[in-house]
Amino acid sequence: MTNKLSFPQLIEQATALRLAGKSLREIKQVTGVTSNSRLSEALRGVPPAPWTRRPRAKDHLHATARELRARGYTYMEIAAELGVSKSSVSLWTRDMPRVGRISSEEICKRKAAANARFWAAESPRREARRRAITEAAAAQVGRLSDREVVIAGAVAYWCEGTKNKPYRQQDNRVSFINSDPGLILLFLRFLALVGVPRERLRCSVSIHESADVTAAQQFWQDVTRLPVEQFRRPTLKRHNPKTNRMNTGDGYHGCLVIHVLKGLELYRQIEGWARGVMDSDPLSD
Repeated sequence: MTNKLSFPQLIEQATALRLAGKSLREIKQVTGVTSNSRLSEALRGVPPAPWTRRPRAKDHLHATARELRARGYTYMEIAAELGVSKSSVSLWTRDMPRVGRISSEEICKRKAAANARFWAAESPRREARRRAITEAAAAQVGRLSDREVVIAGAVAYWCEGTKNKPYRQQDNRVSFINSDPGLILLFLRFLALVGVPRERLRCSVSIHESADVTAAQQFWQDVTRLPVEQFRRPTLKRHNPKTNRMNTGDGYHGCLVIHVLKGLELYRQIEGWARGVMDSDPLSD
């Protein structure tokens, strides 16, 4: 379409339309102008109507970046804080005066705060993933048969129980030690399945002398449901003040040692069961 307006006429008409709230597209339709550059020149200095402005998705980040910059944050720190690029931060704040360098103590404080915020959000997610994996694996095992309990108990003993050595014979005693109540209960179930009466069991608590020995003894009595008469005197480990031990507090109950009286035949059976498991599928060359 041929433009029928002179440039001064275009300026007058386009300005009136812009002030009336018309968009560029509407002004072009009314005036018949087809050249974007000619229309832009005619409207130089005339602000567009507010409704024609497109909202910017990062306006809130823009404002926050300027606030942080005023507080002395560097471009890199602002970019890390807001999750945007350094170039965006520079574009938003380059007109602001540079604040003096912050101290190393303040830098460390900000890094620690950022790290704390990250782990406050990340730790629950990682814990949820770990729990989901553990629960799924437990569901795969399901309920154990008696045979599977015997196998698991024999292998557990071969890992955590007293064994004969070529250089040290233990008179084929059966003594199992562990700090995990779940493993202790598994071993007790194993003993019941292989025909060991509970009357043949003797227990002793092995614990650091600085811990609550009485509470630990009661804890293991509750776990095993064995009478106090079947518990021997606790074995106390000497406390070394120079050692930074982590197994302290109310959750520390020491280890429980389960002794089986007259265990010669049982020891030989356990040795055979464990050997049968380990030799059942040897690796081929």
